[in-house]
Amino acid sequence: MKNILIVLVLVLCYATPFQAQQTVRNTTKLDLGKIEPYRIEATYSKTSHLIFPAAIRYVDLGSDYLVAAKAEDAENVLRVKAAVRNFKEETNFSVITEDGRFYNFNVLYNSFPVTMNYNLLEMQKGISRENINDVLFEELGKNSPSLVGELLETIYKKDKQLIRHISAQSFGIKFLLKGIYIHDDKFYFHTEIHNFTNVPFRIDFINFKVVDKKIAKRTVIQERTLVPLRVYKPLNEIAGNAVERNVFLLDQFTIADDKVLLIEIFEKNGGRQQLLELENSDLVKAKLIKNMKLKIN
Repeated sequence: MKNILIVLVLVLCYATPFQAQQTVRNTTKLDLGKIEPYRIEATYSKTSHLIFPAAIRYVDLGSDYLVAAKAEDAENVLRVKAAVRNFKEETNFSVITEDGRFYNFNVLYNSFPVTMNYNLLEMQKGISRENINDVLFEELGKNSPSLVGELLETIYKKDKQLIRHISAQSFGIKFLLKGIYIHDDKFYFHTEIHNFTNVPFRIDFINFKVVDKKIAKRTVIQERTLVPLRVYKPLNEIAGNAVERNVFLLDQFTIADDKVLLIEIFEKNGGRQQLLELENSDLVKAKLIKNMKLKIN
């Protein structure tokens, strides 16, 4: 019995430091991956505004001490103020934006805050991509939003013309498809619009839809609308005698031989609509993007 007790004591003496070391190691690993919160102040009688680099997708408040809402007609601006006067405990809130960034804020009450407005784009300047907190969105699959954003930007800036036979022109407006790219089950459509007139071309909306070949130019029945997952930049107007480009991200798809893909652009309060028509043979020739160095074959 005495020998058993001695063995147990030795085991416990050995295990305790080992477990402590493991705890320290695990804590160190957590520290390396922790997200440092921004610190801001809120008050009851004034509203603070936070300007984010991209549209706000999700907001979670840590307590009832705060109220928050997106600003009207400004998807990337968040309004925050105290819902309770002089709250003593620190609270927090978190924000996720469309570009996949995660932000965390610790909030203290101050009746006279020094700063009321915060520009998160300026606050994040100088932060390398390795230190960006990426949130994965279901619609983007295994691609992070920041990688998708870089691919959209790369296609836009390289501005290659891979396709020369898909275009439409009427009423002084020319609409053309410059290229189709593919990466991880996603299509990237690179488009360009020329306005050869002095009258600005204001865009109402752009449609991607699959229809039967026979009825493509006569009716809208039996159509399947495809919704872009991302657009490189908002495009509302092409000024007179100007050129604008954009890149649209869509899920990978193919179409049957008796169907076509229509890309339609409609003018707001106008009739200068433009229509591009693609066949399956155009889709399957999409150029592959090498993601590691953002190189395009």
